[in-house]
Amino acid sequence: MKAPLHHLLFAVLLALPAGVRAQNELSNFTATGRGGVINSFAQDYQVIGINPANLGRPSESVVSFTVLEGGAGLASRTLSKTLLKHLLYDGSQAIGPAERAELVKGLEGDNALKVNADVTTLGFALNLPNNLGGLAFSNRQRVGVHLALNRNAADVIINGKYAASVQPYYPTTVIGTQTLPPPLLSNFLDGTVIQLAWTSEYNVAYGVRVLDKPSFKLSVGAGYRYIQGVGIADLRVEGGKLSAYSALSPIFDINYGSLASSPQFNAKTRSGWLDPVGSGHGYDLGLSAEVGKMVQVGASVTDMGSMTWTGNVISASDQVLQPTTGNGVQTYDVIKEIAKQLDSNADNFFTYAAEQKRVAALPAKLRLGAGVRLNTLFEFGLDFTAPLNKVAGNLTSSFVGLGVDYRPVSWVRLSSGLSGGAGYGTSLPLGFTFITPLWEAGVSSRDVTGYFSEKAPYYSVALGFLRIKFAANK
Repeated sequence: MKAPLHHLLFAVLLALPAGVRAQNELSNFTATGRGGVINSFAQDYQVIGINPANLGRPSESVVSFTVLEGGAGLASRTLSKTLLKHLLYDGSQAIGPAERAELVKGLEGDNALKVNADVTTLGFALNLPNNLGGLAFSNRQRVGVHLALNRNAADVIINGKYAASVQPYYPTTVIGTQTLPPPLLSNFLDGTVIQLAWTSEYNVAYGVRVLDKPSFKLSVGAGYRYIQGVGIADLRVEGGKLSAYSALSPIFDINYGSLASSPQFNAKTRSGWLDPVGSGHGYDLGLSAEVGKMVQVGASVTDMGSMTWTGNVISASDQVLQPTTGNGVQTYDVIKEIAKQLDSNADNFFTYAAEQKRVAALPAKLRLGAGVRLNTLFEFGLDFTAPLNKVAGNLTSSFVGLGVDYRPVSWVRLSSGLSGGAGYGTSLPLGFTFITPLWEAGVSSRDVTGYFSEKAPYYSVALGFLRIKFAANK
């Protein structure tokens, strides 16, 4: 049964105008200023999703908390800065063949568009007395979007039925032209990955020191999160295999047509703000060691576990390429034009089926880090993070970064470094944090050069204005 081309592909794109969407570090403005380098730096509620063992380290603060601390980023390795601005701000501007050709070229690639955001609505940490370790709690909204298109997919999105890639199978210019047998979608779309993941997390973490020697101290920690799934769309066409499914909250306003009447379709109707369509459980484990008085090292595995999606679940399997009646985009309002192109009256790529539920792994990661604190003014660290699976919301490749914190005066901390990977290329971060004994506030960017680069633009910002710490009485 046909549905608009393409709930699975373009629910992602239709969601983009609502805002930029998350790697964990974007909810921490100090880590963002170091380019995401955080494993050896993280403390109090910052350890959640990073390394819970750091809660076992002694802290100067008995209680710390934050409200509405977060960040967002948008990047492309294939779109130019000029073209990306056209897509964002010039939706009503008409385009011709030359602009459409530029769009096809700009949308083709492994990292055509990455949009992410991470907001900690509330974070709280408590340093327990008598060396019993530390506890941390938080609620966090995490959203990640990843768009990778092969040439054929970009061509059909922009040019519709006139796409050169479909002419050998469904010609539009000469009636009666000899055509080739249409290929399977797993071949036609090979290399295309489109993913959206939006979750709301309720986290708790605990860490405790288990070994305390003069030259070596070891802490262990664990974290648990209950996760509500607001939406997921996961299409992967790789190595001749196709996997596609989605489960989207009613806030996405998807019309499922006759699929909604299927006995296998668990319809979720609008009843609240986020209207979750799934739930799950996640787990973090970590080790943290202090070597001597200056060196801190850490290792953790985060986001183990799974989600069970039970509302508005649909899926698609491999099939022969079908014709489309869409005429392609006519303006830079690509999202709107795609929605028209994928109207339910048009022929589409996929045939969809309703499902009762879908179980999916969380975006598990291995995190390694080391840091050196030379004195109270200067600290630097090295991080390595690798995705352990390819599910929606995970990193697209390994990340490595070098981060530095420097305090030229007691009330200012400057952060910078160098990082690369995770689909973003080489980045130069920068952050400013204003510090008092009670309060911290700051602003940072994952890559300051990305704002000015015509090639491979990257816009990111993280903000925090209410980080409060209560120190112990001495």
